[in-house]
Amino acid sequence: MQLKQSLIRLILLAAGVIMVLFGVLRGEAGIVLAKAIRLCLECVGIG
Repeated sequence: MQLKQSLIRLILLAAGVIMVLFGVLRGEAGIVLAKAIRLCLECVGIG
């Protein structure tokens, strides 16, 4: 049972890392950062 849980955790971790790397390679990190900055400025009332 413990081995099965460890294997599932390892698979999910690997899948998450692969998805993050895929997003970074597509340039989505910059897009997300730009949207976050815009949202933050709107909350403050500047933008």
